[in-house]
Amino acid sequence: QVQLVESGGGLVQAGGSLRLSCACSRSIGDINAMGWYRQAPGKQRELVARITHAGSTNYADSVKGRFTISRDTAKNMVYLQMNSLKPEDTAVYYCSAHYLVEDHWGQGTQVVVSA
Repeated sequence: QVQLVESGGGLVQAGGSLRLSCACSRSIGDINAMGWYRQAPGKQRELVARITHAGSTNYADSVKGRFTISRDTAKNMVYLQMNSLKPEDTAVYYCSAHYLVEDHWGQGTQVVVSA
């Protein structure tokens, strides 16, 4: 079983920055891939950024060059640094972990970007 707890969301003005954190109950060295997803009101959940066990990363086109996913394996933490935020980044952001054959999710953290 994997428990994930996100933190770091909040209200920020357009152009600002936030860093989201995700604490993982298992060693992230055991996790196949970890990622950040988001879901805006009335929209489907979408992948924002992902980092594999090997350290490869991929990003949604909409956040490339603005967001950076990283991890601290010693602390079992994954981060999402979000810069140059836009109102369209407003959403609930979820941390995910793909462990063995299952996807695990955190409870989400709200990010609101005001114009």
